[in-house]
Amino acid sequence: MRQKAVPDMHPKSIAIRDFTYLLPEDRIAKYPLPERDSSKLLIYKEGKIKEDIYRNIDQHLPPDSLLLFNDTKVVEARLLFQKPTGASIEVFCLEPHPMYRDITTAMSQQTRVTWMCLIGGASKWKSGQLLAKQIPWGDSSIVLQARYLEKIKDSFAIELSWTPTSLSFAEVLHIAGIIPLPPYIKRSAELSDATRYQTIYAHTAGSVAAPTAGLHFTPALFERLDAKNILRNYVTLHVGAGTFQPVKSDNMDGHEMHAEFIDVPAALIQQLIDYADRHITVVGTTTLRTVESLYWLGVKTILFPALPPEELVINQWDAYELEASPITVQEALTSLLRYMEKQQWERLITKTRLLITPGYTIRLPKALVTNFHQPQSTLLLLVAAFAGEQWKSIYEYALEHEFRFLSYGDGCLLFR
Repeated sequence: MRQKAVPDMHPKSIAIRDFTYLLPEDRIAKYPLPERDSSKLLIYKEGKIKEDIYRNIDQHLPPDSLLLFNDTKVVEARLLFQKPTGASIEVFCLEPHPMYRDITTAMSQQTRVTWMCLIGGASKWKSGQLLAKQIPWGDSSIVLQARYLEKIKDSFAIELSWTPTSLSFAEVLHIAGIIPLPPYIKRSAELSDATRYQTIYAHTAGSVAAPTAGLHFTPALFERLDAKNILRNYVTLHVGAGTFQPVKSDNMDGHEMHAEFIDVPAALIQQLIDYADRHITVVGTTTLRTVESLYWLGVKTILFPALPPEELVINQWDAYELEASPITVQEALTSLLRYMEKQQWERLITKTRLLITPGYTIRLPKALVTNFHQPQSTLLLLVAAFAGEQWKSIYEYALEHEFRFLSYGDGCLLFR
């Protein structure tokens, strides 16, 4: 494998303690504002900070530019069961078992499916034991069963089966499950969360967390963007529970990024080639990770043209250890399209573990729309990679000026 020499300060050596700040509990938004686009918007450009609201974001984006969103849809991933003894068991559906090629295939399964899950009360549930629950559904009901198969690393393989067997797993979750609010929103999910913890353009079911930067957009705001000829398009990255996983190691070398599925059509990759020298704004850290992963996937098809399709994935440190310095965005994405044509793929469906930290060179977007993230998180590292050392003054300003933080909070528009 061609590699470049590891620099003196490899991102593996980054100390997470350098990426923290004091976040008071009362600054964490427990509920969204009544109107999505009335949230405050911090704009950071050329070293200067100013304020507005999301309703006016079109005024801060250049005309004839490209605005990219993540159209993943949050699934009702929390399933509650009760043992005959009365003990409660929570099954949190993380991702499909590796036997399935992608989330869409697993979500469309009928009769039964095997899913990787977190288990609340796992010590009360023995391997092979069957749990069941009955859920009212119209004039009838759904019977859902869960069988503990095995523990794999830090999650559990659970076989879920149901009647009526004509229902897909996505439909079963929608009827039987509960929206999984982030752990820092310390309240139970309410009926309104089924709508508000979902973007208005959510399309492809598969996430256990919302791409929250997109929660602020409304149909009226889309009309204003259209009037300015700001083109919209969508990628898909299914957000996993790893997005909330704190960095527990002192250095990033000890932190494992969880793989997340991405799904991108060939036409979108061609559009990125067309806009590579123009202005691209990405909405959300997940969208940023997706488009940057596309670049590295293209690099891999150049460096390893005979790479088997199952190995066309992005690992955690690929961006820091592959030799890509002479490879442009256009070259990488063009090579990726040729690889896809050879495989007769109209869509690219694969996994990424890309970790974006200070020291990473952003290739595609010139601006990022994102919420304010937890201290000592990989999402904060990504913001620091995009905004540089100024991330500290951005967050200090937000704290001093009553911005609301995290998933249901306010956000910012950062120009690179």
